[in-house]
Amino acid sequence: MYTVSVQAHYDSAHFLKNYKGKCERLHGHRYVVEAALQTQELNEAGIAFDFVDLKRHLRELADGLDHYNLNDLPQFQGVETSAENQARYFFEELKKRLPEALREGLLYTRVWETPTQWAQYGPSPAAVPAHRAPSIS
Repeated sequence: MYTVSVQAHYDSAHFLKNYKGKCERLHGHRYVVEAALQTQELNEAGIAFDFVDLKRHLRELADGLDHYNLNDLPQFQGVETSAENQARYFFEELKKRLPEALREGLLYTRVWETPTQWAQYGPSPAAVPAHRAPSIS
């Protein structure tokens, strides 16, 4: 089984409406989002999926959240702007953009709020090793 993964980042503010504590106040993060695809087959070029294409799709989605208050965006109306819900948003939107043959191979999307805490969404629990997000200046 082959797995390819790409990352993008975005800077956004948010607050959690149904949370008691610091996160109920407006605050920001330099988020990192990762998407991973898995396949058993390689194409004629010997690759699972072109990193350039996967990163372009992920970057376009991240750009739509960059420098916004997530609570003001239509895609988060009626849901908390938690890292968990952001990971689900990326998963569902990325799946729509992938070629049909690769959609079932979307393994997970993962959103880091900090280099040591992240939330992941995928179709089922995946045995994906935890690791730190890269440092982004």
